[in-house]
Amino acid sequence: MKHNSSFNSQLPLQGVKVLDFGHTVMAPTCGLILADLGAQVVRIERVEGDPTRGLKGFGSGFFGYLNRNKESVAIDLKSPLSQSVMYRAFEWADVVIENFGPDVMNRLGFGYEAAQAANPKLVYCSMKGFLPGPYQDRPALDEVVQMMGGLAYMTGPVGQPIRAGASVVDMAGGMFGAIGILAALRAAEQSGRGAFVTSALYETTAFLVGQHMAMAQFGDTPVVPMPARTQAWCLYDLCQCTDGQVFIGITSDAQWERFCASFNLEELLCDPRLGSNAARVDARPWMLGVLAKRFGELTVAETEARCLKAKVPFGPVRTPLDLLEDEHLLANGSLLQVAVGEKVATVPAMPFRIDDQAPEVRIQPQEIGAQTERYLDAWGLTPGEREELFTSGVVAGPR
Repeated sequence: MKHNSSFNSQLPLQGVKVLDFGHTVMAPTCGLILADLGAQVVRIERVEGDPTRGLKGFGSGFFGYLNRNKESVAIDLKSPLSQSVMYRAFEWADVVIENFGPDVMNRLGFGYEAAQAANPKLVYCSMKGFLPGPYQDRPALDEVVQMMGGLAYMTGPVGQPIRAGASVVDMAGGMFGAIGILAALRAAEQSGRGAFVTSALYETTAFLVGQHMAMAQFGDTPVVPMPARTQAWCLYDLCQCTDGQVFIGITSDAQWERFCASFNLEELLCDPRLGSNAARVDARPWMLGVLAKRFGELTVAETEARCLKAKVPFGPVRTPLDLLEDEHLLANGSLLQVAVGEKVATVPAMPFRIDDQAPEVRIQPQEIGAQTERYLDAWGLTPGEREELFTSGVVAGPR
């Protein structure tokens, strides 16, 4: 049921002003969350543009995916002339986000202390590889912390650690940054003071694998990679059909009964050796062979239909591009169209709803410095100052 809502006309973060110094994935994800929720997010990028604009291969989608609903100011932060510009920008802003390497923002003169001196109410979010501690000065990458934090160990087969199939730590770290920012903004409403928020890749990885740490300690369960784990349920596996694979999970006696009825496996339902989940787990060595024979007689579509009838959890194995034609995502507005130049792509919306409405694309990813002149004016620079910055090449963008 749809609810009457002013969500998209009066977005939750409307009026919140954000300076986004982010690059690659982590901070741009944080900025995207804030932007989709209505914040006025201004990307501060190099005069030659964000490097992710030109990435190839694995990174070729980063810019278009993570930069909708943001504007662009292009400025050379290494130039001394940028100092007065950015201090006025700090006075204007409510939030700063950045994920440069260790101490880079301080060396540029735009670290938390400098920003907070310009605007005591500023919420400044610094996203790094590591929170303060012995590792804090190390550079880091998503894949690096997946290896050292145990996530790759849990993902790959025994002896073959493998990074997760998406930038899950970068994105989750950006989400935690956004959560910290929202909490700090809420506190600032009461105190009138800003805050220094930190989020980090390594500690995010530790949080993600915390379920395995707790399992080993509370459950006395050996920590082994997920592909080699001891199964907790009778069927929680990839099942090979005639034309593809379907994952099926049976986690209760009621599901088992409906599953057997739907797949015409009454002999298993009546087998006294399979009367409980624990007994069925013990019987997996021979029982899975019987199930494999049955699945091998069915197509993916036939298997899906029987799982639907049985009301058991299932999912066919698909590729990311298969989601472009997913009936569910298409029906509920979970896919958006973004454009970078002449190229248009369909990408996922935020995976939440407020009064049944999803954030929309209000601003397409912008050209380099598309709003530079407008924000120099908004930040109080005179026409003469703006002209000097453009002429000297310290800032870039259309005029």
